[in-house]
Amino acid sequence: MRIAVTGSIATDHLMTFPGRFAEQLLADRLDRVSLSFLADSLDVRRGGVAANIAFGLGVLGLHPLLVGAVGADFEPYRVWLKDHGVDTDAVHVSATRHTARFVCTTDREQNQIATFYAGAMTEAREIDLREVVTRHGRPDLVLVSPDDPEAMLRHTANCRTLGIPFASDPSQQLARLTRAEVRELIDGALRLFTNEYESALLCERAGLTEEQVLDRVGSWVTTHGETGVRIRAVDRAPLTVPAVEVAEVVDPTGVGDAFRAGFLAGTAWGVPERYAAQLGCAVAATVLDHTGTQEYRLSRDALLDRLRTAYGPASRTELSSYLRGMR
Repeated sequence: MRIAVTGSIATDHLMTFPGRFAEQLLADRLDRVSLSFLADSLDVRRGGVAANIAFGLGVLGLHPLLVGAVGADFEPYRVWLKDHGVDTDAVHVSATRHTARFVCTTDREQNQIATFYAGAMTEAREIDLREVVTRHGRPDLVLVSPDDPEAMLRHTANCRTLGIPFASDPSQQLARLTRAEVRELIDGALRLFTNEYESALLCERAGLTEEQVLDRVGSWVTTHGETGVRIRAVDRAPLTVPAVEVAEVVDPTGVGDAFRAGFLAGTAWGVPERYAAQLGCAVAATVLDHTGTQEYRLSRDALLDRLRTAYGPASRTELSSYLRGMR
């Protein structure tokens, strides 16, 4: 199964603040916030939602097609992704803008304050999936993840025109989208991805109840942090999968992207959703052990042991044959 992943490609600038953000916020002054946090460390890492997900798919042995816009500074990053199984030939390179930047500060309780500079990502709206399909072949699934909002809407419309199944992951862009745009992005999606907070925000932005959202999508996959993931669909009982426990959270950045990579890999292989979600949770737990979104390494034996410990021998047995192609 070939998956095309559309969305942001960025460089992450990750900092840590040893205190608590909450201690610096004054309840009666939230309308005039002016704060500066002295960070203890800075890590510059490769990132971007689409690139993170594509990287995870590549490491798991798939060969995803990455679709997004970058600057001329992307070349070293391109080599990195290609070395990890990602097809970058459909990436648009801007002649004038730098690759997008994500700047994030994490406090000692793993709360985060972040800023995203779009840069070349604004040119993603110029990408036509019809041309991508002509040049690079027809994917079996397109994931529309956070990107330039016009690009997200264009990709979704093109998927409908081309008859290609798509998954919707609006997440960080929900705050920028109108009611009509949110509905446009989710209508007819094979899968909808959100975290717990985004699920409530999506309903509010779309002006829909959860039941009405479910009527518009094939299934709704919601991550709930340390408690795991819930998958819902019309006319069937919700499926709940607990998270994989980790001894210590090093950095939560990119954990949702890692889950999506594992889950999408499992569904691409045709395993039941329960096992796909378990794989997603296991990959996410691995990311939590590292600083940065693409600094982790997946060992087949270690991953299978993690699955067996968290979910029992059936999970290991179900997934072991599919993980032989891991890079």
